[in-house]
Amino acid sequence: MSDENKSPETASERTPDKAWVKPLSDYGPIVVFFAAYMGWDLLVATAALMAATAIALAVSLAVNKRVPLMPLITAGVVGVFGGLTLALNDDTFIKLKPTIVQALIGAVLLGGLLFDKALLKPVMGSAWPMDDAGWRKLTRNFGLFFLVMAVANEIVWRTQTTDFWVTFKVFGIMALTFAFSMTQIPILNRHRVDEEEA
Repeated sequence: MSDENKSPETASERTPDKAWVKPLSDYGPIVVFFAAYMGWDLLVATAALMAATAIALAVSLAVNKRVPLMPLITAGVVGVFGGLTLALNDDTFIKLKPTIVQALIGAVLLGGLLFDKALLKPVMGSAWPMDDAGWRKLTRNFGLFFLVMAVANEIVWRTQTTDFWVTFKVFGIMALTFAFSMTQIPILNRHRVDEEEA
């Protein structure tokens, strides 16, 4: 009888997230932001980004019954800096948003290593089975990468036009992140463990 009582809970815990929700949450708001900027201006795009981010979180909660931590933090930063942009009619705040998010992620990843916690492992461990040494290296590398990207955003928005910054935000950051991820494949291969061992 106890086994019968436990089986629904276990099944519920093992129910995977709907695969389409993550790309929608990750890329939907940025696509809306870019489309709104191309059609109007940065203030309209900021309002659209805020609305799309809220909708993406609501969809994640409704479909997967949870909201991942990083999209929730990002939504909070978007809400604060987007709200300041609209309230003060000053695009400086929305341009600072990627700096804050990237620096925060980098600081969290590197800070976790100070306490011997490779914080990428609980997020990506099921996708990339590796030993602990590999997770520490990957966490360090991504932590440093995100800090570099925060600095890059600061340089771009302070020295380039708004059009250039929007292109960098939408396409440049994504391309650089993808390219950097590809450079980490040797670590994944060197420290890979089989699924049974993991």
